[in-house]
Amino acid sequence: MDICIKKIIVGPVRTNCYVVYRKENKNAVIVDPGDDAFEIERLITVNNLKPQAILLTHGHCDHIMAVSSLRDRYGIKVYIHEEEKKILDSWYNLSQMIAGEKVSLKADVYCKDNQVINLGDMSFKLIYTPGHTIGSCCYYMEDDKVLFSGDTLFYHSHGRTDFPTGSQSSIIRSITEKLLKLPDDVTVYPGHEEETTIGSEKTIYDIY
Repeated sequence: MDICIKKIIVGPVRTNCYVVYRKENKNAVIVDPGDDAFEIERLITVNNLKPQAILLTHGHCDHIMAVSSLRDRYGIKVYIHEEEKKILDSWYNLSQMIAGEKVSLKADVYCKDNQVINLGDMSFKLIYTPGHTIGSCCYYMEDDKVLFSGDTLFYHSHGRTDFPTGSQSSIIRSITEKLLKLPDDVTVYPGHEEETTIGSEKTIYDIY
């Protein structure tokens, strides 16, 4: 079945929120709802979508600000890697700095590396990619050749590592040892800026 990916740019640092759905049955998954719950809900309503879950690539506030509203509105669960639990707390998630208020959150499901999350007729493989934060992850839709990379991998760049629990050496290992082993024609949907492909990023890192 065909997949459709809608991007909404939200919040003060222009975070990419993605709504992923099957055209045939309208089952939808929300990836990183960073802010502006109203606009995300509007997109869902206009397209007659049926939200199944929220997937978080990491816990920084610019990726989670609309989570509580959407979770309550649709009665859906929130997924994140198990190592990212503490980053959801306002002490670590930069909410005071970016949003000007303390925002904390708890996920419903804490996942492990390589865990496959089946949501209706869509499957997402969680790839643990520490570096931007200690529990950063990506979600890989193998059959659709799609990767949601959060703030790990950007177009010809990668996420910052100077925030709490960040690590430059870890993010480089995550990219080169995990993400760049995926097929060249996988489309990468990052947490900020434009899309890219694994093949394009391999030329930047010059290791394959």
